[in-house]
This record gives sequence, C-alpha cells and structure tokens, in this order.
Amino acid sequence: MEPSTASMSSAVEASMYNSIQAILRETASSCSKGMLRWTLHKKVETHPSNSVSLVRVLVKELEKVERLDYKMHVIPLLHTLNYVIIQSSRIPCNLFQRVYECFKRLLTLPEPYCTIALRYTRSIKMEQITPGALYQRRVIAEQSLRNKHFPQQEKVFVFADPAVFSGPLWQAVRADLVLASPQSDILARRVLLHTLQAGLVNACHGPILTQALEDLGEDVEQYFQEVVLAVEQSIENGEAGHDQYQTRLQHIYSDILTSANQDPKAGGSFSNTPLPSPEIQFHLWTNEEELWNELVNFTLNVSTSERNSMYQEEEEEDVSKRVSLLSVDSGIEKDLSDMEEREQRNPFTRSRSPCFRGRMKPEDKMALVQENIKGPTSSTPLPKEEGNHTARIVMMGDDRVLGRLAKVYHSIRKREAKHLILTKRVNLQIYYIPVTDEPIVNSPESTSQVGDRLSLASFLGRVDPWYESNINSLGAMIPKLAGMQSSHSRSSEPNHFLVDVLSYYLRCGLQPVHFTLYSVKISVSGQTGSPVDEVFVSHLDAEFPEFKTLRENLRQERSSRRRTRKTQGTCGAVVSVNYSKVSLSKQEVVQGMSVMTCGVGISAISPNETEVLEFLTVNFDSTNPRCCTEIRTQNIKIRILEDKTFTVCLDKDCRRKYTHVQSIEISPCLDPGYCLQTSSKSKFSVGKEREAGLSKYMCKILPLPINTFTGINH
Repeated sequence: MEPSTASMSSAVEASMYNSIQAILRETASSCSKGMLRWTLHKKVETHPSNSVSLVRVLVKELEKVERLDYKMHVIPLLHTLNYVIIQSSRIPCNLFQRVYECFKRLLTLPEPYCTIALRYTRSIKMEQITPGALYQRRVIAEQSLRNKHFPQQEKVFVFADPAVFSGPLWQAVRADLVLASPQSDILARRVLLHTLQAGLVNACHGPILTQALEDLGEDVEQYFQEVVLAVEQSIENGEAGHDQYQTRLQHIYSDILTSANQDPKAGGSFSNTPLPSPEIQFHLWTNEEELWNELVNFTLNVSTSERNSMYQEEEEEDVSKRVSLLSVDSGIEKDLSDMEEREQRNPFTRSRSPCFRGRMKPEDKMALVQENIKGPTSSTPLPKEEGNHTARIVMMGDDRVLGRLAKVYHSIRKREAKHLILTKRVNLQIYYIPVTDEPIVNSPESTSQVGDRLSLASFLGRVDPWYESNINSLGAMIPKLAGMQSSHSRSSEPNHFLVDVLSYYLRCGLQPVHFTLYSVKISVSGQTGSPVDEVFVSHLDAEFPEFKTLRENLRQERSSRRRTRKTQGTCGAVVSVNYSKVSLSKQEVVQGMSVMTCGVGISAISPNETEVLEFLTVNFDSTNPRCCTEIRTQNIKIRILEDKTFTVCLDKDCRRKYTHVQSIEISPCLDPGYCLQTSSKSKFSVGKEREAGLSKYMCKILPLPINTFTGINH
C-alpha cells in the first residue's frame, strides 16, 4: 500500500472511530435521537469504499467490549456491523474471518446477546462462502422479484391510527414512506451488479458491467435467473461449493460482457449498489378488518405465485418431453413458438392476485384462501417450504393503536386455531413506532417522550436502549413532518430519513418483547345473553359518572403533591372485589373485599420495571386514605353493589368505551389454540387429564410480540 493510500485509510478509520464513539456515548446516556447512526450509514452508502474501514473499527470495538465486559455496547455494535456487511461487496477475506471469529466468541454471553450473535454468525458464514447472498436474498424478498430458486417474499404494511394522524400528518408520512419503487428490471440489474462484484471482487469492472446490463434490456432476465441459481446452490453446497460458485459467476460475467460487445476480461473498478428500501403499503387504520384483509390478500398473492410457478415448470417439462420425442416434421414448431411466447413475458413483473377490500364474508375469504392454496386438484402438492413468507406489520400511534392491534391479533389467532391457513404460509412480525397527539413531557430521568398514552413505548425504551435511541425518538419528529413538508418546495427531493430508519428497524429488529394480553368480560345493565368479551394490553379504567369530578380533583392533588383534604359525605361507590393472590409457592389464594372508590385504574405495565409483569396492578382511588388500596393479581372480578353503573375504557381509547357496566371479570387471555385443544380433550376426559395431548406442549397464555433490537427472553 502506498503511503498516501495508507494515510488516507487511517484518516477514514479515525473519522469512523469518532462516529462510533459518539453513537455509543449518546446511547449510553439515553439522549441519542437516531440521527448519528443514520448519518454514519449514509456516509458508507455514499462512499462504499469506506465500508472496509468501518467494519475494521466495529470489530475492534466489539473485541474491546468483549475484554471489558461492557455489554451495553454489544447490541448497537452487532446490528451496525451486520447492516454494513449486508450492503458491502468488497470485504477482504481476512477481515471477514476476523468478524466471524469475534461473533463466535460472543456466543458465550447470556441472553439476548448470544441469540443475536448466533443469528449474525450464521449470516456472516453464509456471506463468507457465498459473497453477495445476503444482499441478493434481501432484495428479492423485499421487492417480490419473481424467480424459480428463491421464492421467499416479504411485505410491509404500515397502519397509522387516525386518532393520532390528522389529514395533513398522515399525508406527509405517507409521502415519506411510500416512495416510488424502482422498476423490477432495474432491481434485477442491481442484484446482478452487486452479486458479481461481491463474488469476483477485482476481476469485475463495475462501470462496464453496469453499462452492459443496461444494453441488454429485458434479456438480462436469463442472467438474473442464473445468478440466483448459483447463489442458492452455493448456499446449499456450503464451503465445498465456494470455488464452483466463483467459476460460475466468472462465466456469467463474461457472457454478459460478450453479449453487450464489451471486453469480457475487464476488471478493477467498482460501482455503487445501495440497498433499496422495502416496498411499503401505508394505511390509515379506520377499519380494524383491514389488517385481516391485507394478510389474506398477501397470502393469496404468494400462493398464486407459487402455484403458477409450479404449473409453468410442469408445462416446460411437458414441452421438453414433446420436443425430444417428436420429429422436426411433426408439427412441433407451434409448441416451440408457444414456449417462446411464454419466455418473452416479463418475468420481473410483481405478481398481483385478485383481492378484496372488506365486503366478502369471513368464511368466504377463508374458503377462497384455502382453495387457492390447495389448488384445483389434490394431485398438485404444496411447496416443500411452508411459512417461508413474511408479513411485517408496523403500527404507528400510542397505547391505543396497540390496544386495537391486541384485539385484532386475538381474532386472527382465534380464526387460525380452527383453520390453520394464513400462519401456515406467512410468518407474522409486528413492529411499533410510537407517535402521540398528546403534548410531550420530558422526564427528568430520560430524554425520551413520556406521555400518559406512551406507557408501552416507554417500557420498550427501558428494556432496549437501542430501540429508545432509534425508534422512540421518532415520536417527537413525526408530528412535525406536515409542517416540514409545507415549508419545503415541491421540487425538493423527498426526505429519506423516516423510511431509512424504518428499513433499519425492519431488518434488524427481530427480537420480540412479549406483552401478556388480558381478557375482560363486561356485563352491561339491561343486556341479555353472555357478557361482552374484550381484550386489552396495557390499561383498563373504570369510572363512576357520579364521582368523576371528585376523582379528577383527587388526581390533581396527587400530581401537585398536595395533601388530600378530608371530604364530607360520600367518597365513592361501594364495589365487591374478588381476586386471586399468588403466593411464593405459586398457589392461588382467592380473596374478597368491599371497597368504596371513585374510580379504578388497572395497569399491566409498571412505570419503572424493566421486565414484563406477570400480574396486574389495581389501584382503587378514594378521598378516604383507608380506601386507597393497591393490589397485584392476575385474576380479578369487580361488581358494583349499589343501584349504579360505571364506565369502562380499554387501553385509554375512547373508541373502546363501555357504559352502564355492572361488573367486569379480568384474567390472562388464553391462547385460542390451547383452548381448542383442551376443549376437544374435555369430551373424553375430566380433571387434570384435560391437558393431555398437544395442549401440554402449548403456551397457555396468549402474548402480543412486539419486535425490538434486544428483546426479552420469554
């Protein structure tokens, strides 16, 4: 290496080192706003040659963290390093091996670090053996590029709560997220360019290859299919197929340049291939059934695509057999012309299947999906890989939107318990970006947004500082988007910050935090039949209309830390409370009492804990200090004893409010699959034997999994 090149490399590494240190300092102090990480990745995207220096700095930092046992830095460094490697195409072999060895040593750390390190160790090993595989698989899945060898598809659905997103705001967010996706043939050329550069390194001339791919036009499809096949076969063969993989890439590269009248021996230069953002569908979530409809449409789409692919392969095999058996004079020319017409179709066109928007009955939707998956005849088998497609659901809002999601999620699990169709074909991943329409209050303990309706977001920020840094910080920025867009001219380029951060979250945030869902049976005055069945995830509030003003005054006194004045006369309604108290021996003890209260607050989220609670905190508000009771339980029943009723509000959402309530009964929400298994067994057995069969291996309680960067061991 020449002295000037060495000094330049040292300067780049010093700059990268300073950027990494700034990110780690701000993450440790919980005051990062995610901008530093985004700026760092943008630097590498703009100047790909800097990626090697960044990888070298990140490995050194991980090795230092390993020596000093400073685990707080492990998660940011792991995610940042893996994200750089996905986008890079020229990492030296010795540096790759150093990264791999470092990741292997991290497997000795406790959860969740070892889990994330294991996932990335496997990815790094695959990229070592098959350079370009991570990038290629990522683009094919996210952009639904049709091919015969890697059928995995992903779809991103963003649902914004209309209670938070006004007209101008949701339009501004939609404009930032739903960017014009590159055409499929352009994406295919980008995949080819990246894979060939990653596999051939200096033997590939990027600018010449770029021009050659553009000159080929639609003819680039056959080379795209060849490269996808080469990558998948190399992954399947492992280390033994590495040399064969490089040989095949060299042949493909030479064929492309020869077909485009370029020098097939050209090499040395490099072209940038930035990783495109995933295709995103943005919805203002006015109708809860819309989420289910989109999942059904996606399942129909991927099933139709797989079915058509199998039929096309069968047709091609039939034509091939006819060509080999029939003579040239037997009329085979028409068969050949038909096959040529099929080959001339644009294979990159993203498949679209017939869909519906909510007027079809649920049972008709399920029948349509089931028929589409099984096909018109039972002789055609399903593909060997099931559940290899992913629907990424992103919720934008506050506690209210997660409360609505909890209800829909329970409904989906209930449907799937009877007919396992959607989840058999599609993996469901849930993400959460907190945004609220409330005034943001800055907590003295943290710079994150702390609002009355952001309890779930605050909890996720406490258990995952990298989530706090990159995602919770968006809550303050997103409400300003409408004003920012109106102040910029229409001719200005779109702001990619939001979509870039979301893409990073979708690709790296794969560790779930499981929130326990709670079922509540609501008995309403004058209503015949069974109680109303509802679900909540964070909060339930019971309020007595006659004492609403009294309760508000009590809260104001508590917030201002004034001593509660003695109140003459009635200080609340009398309710009967029955609840189970869990002892140290895990045995439930049922207790009962009567309480005079002006309101009841039930919370599943502690404001200070960093572990998911396995119980509810129930507070009975009263102006009488003797009646101000707090209990912790999993099961509770509250019934009013007087000729009065109360109001129930779920997850702080006025759209989920019930009036004229006489009693509520709360318990952890059972998984519908578990209920189905136990109910089927109960027909033939009694007592403890009901949990025989599959039910004893199933999770009894239904959790709501929200993906973060760290997660919590469940």
